[in-house]
Formats: sequence, C-alpha cells, structure tokens
Amino acid sequence: MDLDTLGADPSVSTLFPPEVLIDRLSDLSVETTVLDEQGPVPDACDGVVTFAHRERFHEVEWVHSVQAGVDRFPRESFREADVTLTNSTGIHGDAIGETVAGYLLAFARRLHEHAANQQRGDWSQPEWDEAWTVAGERACVVGLGGLGRGIVDRLTGLGLDVDGVRRTPVPEPGVDRVYTPSELETAVADARFVVLAVPLTDETRGLVDGDVLAAMREDAYLVNVARGGVVDQAALVAALEDDDVAGAALDVFETEPLPDSSPLWELDDVIVSPHCGAFTREYVDHVAAIVRENVRRLRAGDEPANRVL
Repeated sequence: MDLDTLGADPSVSTLFPPEVLIDRLSDLSVETTVLDEQGPVPDACDGVVTFAHRERFHEVEWVHSVQAGVDRFPRESFREADVTLTNSTGIHGDAIGETVAGYLLAFARRLHEHAANQQRGDWSQPEWDEAWTVAGERACVVGLGGLGRGIVDRLTGLGLDVDGVRRTPVPEPGVDRVYTPSELETAVADARFVVLAVPLTDETRGLVDGDVLAAMREDAYLVNVARGGVVDQAALVAALEDDDVAGAALDVFETEPLPDSSPLWELDDVIVSPHCGAFTREYVDHVAAIVRENVRRLRAGDEPANRVL
C-alpha cells in the first residue's frame, strides 16, 4: 500500500484529542494530519484513524477504528470499495476489567448508595443484611475475548468463581465452566453477576432477552460493557421494575446518550455510566502503538494487525 499520509478524524476526540494522537505518531515516516470535520478526505490521504464512520472514508485505502467494536462501519460497502478495516481490540482489557470490578464492589459494598446519599446530605447506614462481600460469589462472563480476559483476571483476583460463555467451549484459565451461546440460560442460572463482553453482531443482537433475564437469579446483577443492542432494554427495564433481577450496571445503551425519559435513570440498584468503561489516559498510547505497527506492515505489503476486513 502506498501509505504517504495518515489522517486523524476529529471524532477520536471522544477518547482523546486528535492532536495528541498526531504528536504520538510524530516519529512515523508518513505525513500525519488532523482532518476537517466535514468535507472530502484530502487526495493524498491514504489512511484514517477514527471513532465514527463517515461516507467519505470509502475514498481511502485503510480505516482504523480506535475502538474494538466495528458495528458502525458498513462492511459490505467497504469490501466493494476495497477498504482495509482494522480495530483496536486487545487494548481495553485492563480498563474494562477494573470498571467491571468497580461495579461489582459498588453493589456489594453499597458504594453507589453512599455516593447518592452524600448528594442529599443523608447520613444513612445500610441495614445489617444489605452489604456483603464478593469473595465466593459466582460471575458469568459472556464473551471471553480480550475484554472478557481482563474481566476474568480481576474477578478471580477478588475471589469470585467465574464461568464463561463463548462460541466454542474451549477451556479458559481461571474459568470453571465454559458454555456455548445456546446454553446461555443454563450458564447464567447460578451467577450473582452476569457480565456481557461480546461484540455486537447479528448473532449477539438481543442476546439477553426476557428468557435469559428470567433464567437469572432474583438477587443477580446484569453488567453490560459490550454494546447496548446485546440486551433487550425493554425486557431489562421490566425485569428490574418487577424485581426479577436485583440490579444492573450499564455502560452502553440502545440509544446513546441515554434519553432523559429512560426509566433506567431512576431505578433502584441501577448504575448508569456514559459509555466510558474503557476510558484511560493511556488510551491514546495504546492506539498509537497499533497504528504505528500497521503503518509499518502496510507499507511493507504485510498483513496488518487486528484486521477486520
């Protein structure tokens, strides 16, 4: 690939300033630039690093997603335009693992309630039987890729027993039992925490529906750090309102930002975070490392790392 100029799309500012990424790539032998918000990609620009998809990206040879998820990119039209697509899978395990651990500890130690009480100036200790410890509890991690691995490591470190779900039931270190998606209802039945860490695909859209929620324990919590479309959100709201599950920690939603009218804002034992579970100040360095390696590979005619298309 004749990769002479690489552009950073302004949409990466969701995670870090595009100028910082350009600075991190200053050692490259290709020209780097921040693209305009609108307008065509410059003719000399052969590759783009981006958060969002834009139709003008069909004009370049290579698109790199700063996220692991690539469901926003039109794969079929990219294939037709011969656009190479790569992603940032493999860099999020630590941050997501710690975010999930934080959710679990908040529920068990009632930290989210204390934070809410502080805003009201309410000195209110939990009832004697409200707080508990996560050690000895069981979690089911749905998706054992890079995100799932980071989650498993943190949860086992906290003393939880962990089951997992993935397409092939290959054993995974730290995971007691590995189920396939067809066994999802069985997999979640014993878990105090069900953690979703799968990409959004045709197979995973609506994966957690009313039947799966009904299979969960009444004292179980759902944690979604995957994509909002993996969960039937209406079914989840109904399960929460009917106390069929104990609560949920949600970093992703069917519609983002979460609308003001959503009942999820007001439900008890629901933690809402604004799709930031992977945020870390090191994010730009992790992305730059992948981009730098792929520039080298593509200019040499080699297969890029993390290739999706």
